[in-house]
Amino acid sequence: CSLHKEKRYKKMEQKKTDFLVGLFVILGVIALLFMALKAGNMLSLNIGQKTYEVTAVFANAGGLKPRAAVSSAGVTVGRVKSIELDPKTFQAVVTLDIYSQYQFPADSQARILTAGLLGEKYIGLEAGSDDANLKNGGRIEQTQSAIVLENLVSQFLFNTAEKRGTAPEKAE
Repeated sequence: CSLHKEKRYKKMEQKKTDFLVGLFVILGVIALLFMALKAGNMLSLNIGQKTYEVTAVFANAGGLKPRAAVSSAGVTVGRVKSIELDPKTFQAVVTLDIYSQYQFPADSQARILTAGLLGEKYIGLEAGSDDANLKNGGRIEQTQSAIVLENLVSQFLFNTAEKRGTAPEKAE
């Protein structure tokens, strides 16, 4: 009889261990899913939140992605809806969804900025002083493109080499 009780006890212990291991695996999968959604900017979908759409044209979108934050004074006020290349001007046309509760003056400025250590790009809006506000389908005229680190380093190296007299001659 004691052998039978010992087998039941071992089975219960095994079930308890299996349950804890399964729970740990499920929590791990949930944590990975959370991190993937956070990295992909998919956690704040803001479903059902009213927005108005405006566009901004940049010479260089420099790593900006759809769903990137649009912020003003550190507050997220919208999301990047889409980024397309204008086939005539070869500039990036960025469509922004701005939350309706935030009304920006028509002369507001948009800049592509970098956040954090990973270099995540976002749009920074700086409110202007115009009495009229941006409307649905409007356009932000004053923009500043992303600063591309590779271009800065390249320009610095070229200028340094030019000062030393070792730069290749410019073609004219």
